Amino acid sequence: MAHFILEYSANLGPKVDVSSLLEAIVDEAVATGVFPRAGCRARAHRCDDYFIADGRAEFAFVHLQVRMGAGRSDREKASAQKAFTSVLKIGLESVMASQGVAVSLELVELPLHKANLNNIREYLNAE
Repeated sequence: MAHFILEYSANLGPKVDVSSLLEAIVDEAVATGVFPRAGCRARAHRCDDYFIADGRAEFAFVHLQVRMGAGRSDREKASAQKAFTSVLKIGLESVMASQGVAVSLELVELPLHKANLNNIREYLNAE
């Protein structure tokens, strides 16, 4: 189970294909072998109100929070962090070449006591 929550400054909206970036994040998550596709959920939140550094309008930010179930090894988490950082770097490369962008990433383990209801696997297997 993993949630990929992408927050980004509104000034990136016209310059970054957010839907494609979410898809790339999920594809890379699955490719790591750490995250099953059926458990992946990705979403983006555009931030209209933000202040970066000295407040210049051209400065932008992207923050990816990966919320995952507990139990993955430090090695698996480090590998996933590296993979997600690479996806963000590639996905934001063109905009970073023309303006200041602060990019951050955090991996957060969910508590053991949580609830999940998911029948996605049934539909994935039906294809």
